[in-house]
Amino acid sequence: MPNFSGTWKMKSSENFDELLKALGVNSMLRKVAGAAASKPQVEIRQSDERFYIKTSTTVRTTEINFLVGEEFSEETVDGRKCKSLATWETENKIYCQQTLLSGSGPKTFWSRELRGDELVLIFGADEVVCTRIYVRNK
Repeated sequence: MPNFSGTWKMKSSENFDELLKALGVNSMLRKVAGAAASKPQVEIRQSDERFYIKTSTTVRTTEINFLVGEEFSEETVDGRKCKSLATWETENKIYCQQTLLSGSGPKTFWSRELRGDELVLIFGADEVVCTRIYVRNK
């Protein structure tokens, strides 16, 4: 089983602003979110298939606890409440489908994959995909 545990810092990010646009976030909030989310700190604790993931930025900190294969509550990137289900897509990749609890919006998901020493986080909203690559803090 892959080991996602550790603290991670972002090395690169592609399409974050485009993702926020697809989610309907206005330009002023996108600027604030883009600046705040440019250097997130991510802490992951893993025990078998149970995960705790804390993402901290200067504006907001999010925490999720989940067991792979069991539905849990979280928020989309733009803060809407949803039910999520994370499953193993491959041996090193978790895919999570999100379902909004109310209202409408694009279909959203995220995935986290270990590729060597890197953690690849993908956020999606319909056809728009944001890719963020993290490296483990030494």
